[in-house]
Amino acid sequence: METLIFQFKSLLILFLSFHSWVTWANFHATSGNIHEDFVQCLFHHTEDPSSISKVIYTKYNSSYLSVLNFTIQNLRFSTPTTPKPQVIVTPLHVSHIQAAIKCSHKTGLQIRVRSGGHDYEGLSYVSHVPFVIIDLINLTSISVHVEEKTAWVQAGATIGQLYYNIANKSKTLAFPAGVCPSVGAGGHFSGGGYGFMLRKYGLAADNIVDAHLIDVNGRLLDRKSMGEDLFWSIRGGGAASFGVVVAWKVQLVTVPPTVTVFRVNRTLEQNALKIVHKWQYIAYKLPKDLLIGIGLQRRTEGNREFIASFASLFLGGVDSLLPLVQKFLPELGLTKEDCREVSWIESVLFYAGLQNVDTLLDRNATTFKQYLKSKSDYVKQPIPETALEGIYDRFSEEEGKIALLTMILTEEK
Repeated sequence: METLIFQFKSLLILFLSFHSWVTWANFHATSGNIHEDFVQCLFHHTEDPSSISKVIYTKYNSSYLSVLNFTIQNLRFSTPTTPKPQVIVTPLHVSHIQAAIKCSHKTGLQIRVRSGGHDYEGLSYVSHVPFVIIDLINLTSISVHVEEKTAWVQAGATIGQLYYNIANKSKTLAFPAGVCPSVGAGGHFSGGGYGFMLRKYGLAADNIVDAHLIDVNGRLLDRKSMGEDLFWSIRGGGAASFGVVVAWKVQLVTVPPTVTVFRVNRTLEQNALKIVHKWQYIAYKLPKDLLIGIGLQRRTEGNREFIASFASLFLGGVDSLLPLVQKFLPELGLTKEDCREVSWIESVLFYAGLQNVDTLLDRNATTFKQYLKSKSDYVKQPIPETALEGIYDRFSEEEGKIALLTMILTEEK
């Protein structure tokens, strides 16, 4: 599974660091008792030992594997040979995280932080040195403030839960993030987070206005106390490289009461490749209220038929959308019957394949577990039509039968 994000005549440099911020020079425990030392340390550095006993899981706990595997989607990192954490901590409040950080220092264990589960490379729950997982799955509080158009979101909440809470308070406020509701806010926000409102409102990370972070010394910091350099780094650079973000304050955006969505498929016989090629030259010229993305894949397993799926969100009504598409991409042949006028929250359900708003609260509503490889890249020049034909040939191969190539073009600079 691959994703291409197009930005012609522009250069986006993203530095990602997944190095441990725990120094290994003081590692002294042996593999035989390291988890015991860590657990004893947790009890020693917690004011309420009875509370932390409820959130500690070692390999000797019967629920250890179920807790570990609950949010793992990529089965490549859930095998008997995959390195497992010595201890999993699912904190209920800040003091549990502070104790885990302090004890990781004392025992020499590396820390992995996870919040959602859509970690396709296993960076939040796999390490090749002795490690612990701080799993933020219990930290899911969300507080929406309609008057100031902001929300505080704990890092363990999903973006679906955030969307639900926003829609429950307002019909004309939204947040620009991804289309998969089961993604965890912690990883999504700190890694960027793009969705269908990208062209107008940018990434999720662009709309973060404050954060609560626990640093390597166990200090709880906000934007002012952490400083602008660190605040900049955790919005796109992977927050776990710098500490444990407990909560994010996000700026909500205004959307019209009615938006328009469509998803139409075109085959080779319907000039799919020519339309994709043309799309590369016009998508960035569209009004900021409109984004059209493309997914390329084989239609069904065992079938060599290739399709290009054009999906869109327009912040307005269908009568305004159709003339725009006719002007810039008439080859698509979009009709009024292809489109649906919905509220913003209904557009979320549309692209998530859900029917009921309440399902946004279900962390497992859109999860899937399979063996996969996903990669993103940035392309600065249009792909020639001959190269698109070569991509089509790759989909015809056996390994291409379940592949998906997603293409999103933002703007020309």
